[in-house]
Amino acid sequence: MPDVIDDDLLRWLAPLPRPDDRPVQLRCKPAAVRHLKQGHPWLFDEAITHASRDAAMGDLAVLNDEDRKVVALGLFDPRSPIRVKVLHHGKPTPIDDAFFARRVGEALARRAPLRAPGSDTDGLRLVHGDNDGLPGFVVDQYGDTVVIKLYSACWVPRLRQVVPPLVAAIHPRRIVLRLSRGVARHPGDLHGLRDGVVVAGPPLQGPVTFKEHGLVFSADPLLGQKTGFFLDQRDNRARVEALSRGKRVLNVFSYSGGFSLAAARGGAASVTSVDLSRPALDDCVRHFDLNQHHASVAACPHEELCGDAFAIFEQLRDAGRRFDVVVIDPPSFAKSAAEVDGARAAYARLCGLGLGVVDDGGLLVLASCSSRITPVQFRETMTEAAARSGFDLGVVEETAHAVDHPVGFPEGRYLKCLFCRPQRR
Repeated sequence: MPDVIDDDLLRWLAPLPRPDDRPVQLRCKPAAVRHLKQGHPWLFDEAITHASRDAAMGDLAVLNDEDRKVVALGLFDPRSPIRVKVLHHGKPTPIDDAFFARRVGEALARRAPLRAPGSDTDGLRLVHGDNDGLPGFVVDQYGDTVVIKLYSACWVPRLRQVVPPLVAAIHPRRIVLRLSRGVARHPGDLHGLRDGVVVAGPPLQGPVTFKEHGLVFSADPLLGQKTGFFLDQRDNRARVEALSRGKRVLNVFSYSGGFSLAAARGGAASVTSVDLSRPALDDCVRHFDLNQHHASVAACPHEELCGDAFAIFEQLRDAGRRFDVVVIDPPSFAKSAAEVDGARAAYARLCGLGLGVVDDGGLLVLASCSSRITPVQFRETMTEAAARSGFDLGVVEETAHAVDHPVGFPEGRYLKCLFCRPQRR
């Protein structure tokens, strides 16, 4: 571990509070106990029938059934409806430095294929929160920069336990701290921690670069969405690359152009990127510039269209433009159960619009990142939308999560992607 990181970590972690040595005992309703015994990582506030004392943020919570038998252990969060983030299911075990070191080690071992010596990928998720047994704690790597994002302040008193083993294993040059909006709203819980700061290592001078299957991308860990980039579509971008040679490719909701750049390196005849954000499209252009050493990228005509995706789809359709590959990867349309019906309607409309511009025999790639929409619902929605437009959807492959975004419980599966060869009825 580099000395500068060592010294900076000591200065960063030293003022943080230590959790109470006394665990809080929580008695849980039978339905919650059943879910906990099935390995679910959340305990909601309404499932608690009795607490042994008032607990503080990050205190260890021991979850008991009605007979006072221990069923799980977790971290207490008085701000969240998910009152306890569960770390361990079953018989009691010490939640100490060794416990967190094991959890970090297990998470890194799952990423072994991406972290192997000589890998051409150094942009990956190192810790995937709940799905790696560390709920609310996410870590992404961009080259020599590691970004820690907290989705609960219950981790503040635990950072001195979980961060050092991570740093010792990764040896980053720099560590950046990000906070979810919900966490950042309560500075009293944070003991001086702030969102978007370098907490160890040299200051940042603009975006950092990293590699994905040999392609060079940039990310802004201080100000970018999530931790700076969307790493979860890496494998699907590689699939599109393999299917793009000689094809006219349309990438809608392109953000910073991951699918666009992959298609270009794959030998696409042309690539058109569509996004509502001009800065995102500027990043897309920057990524093409960073990869001019790939002959196929340098040779690929790239068009950027800035505006509402639905409107641009209609404009392209009405102009008679057709594409051999159409990628539709929108943001989450359903962040709550109340939004599911509207989200399904939006997905259906996008499917119909995509069918209006994909050429006969072409490839339609349809993605969803909403955990509220199940894989079955997503496929049904798209199949029905295609039928209303006079097509059989023709799903040839259905993909889910990459190795660095494991799924540890049903709600943890959010990413769905359909590779389709639509056929007119």
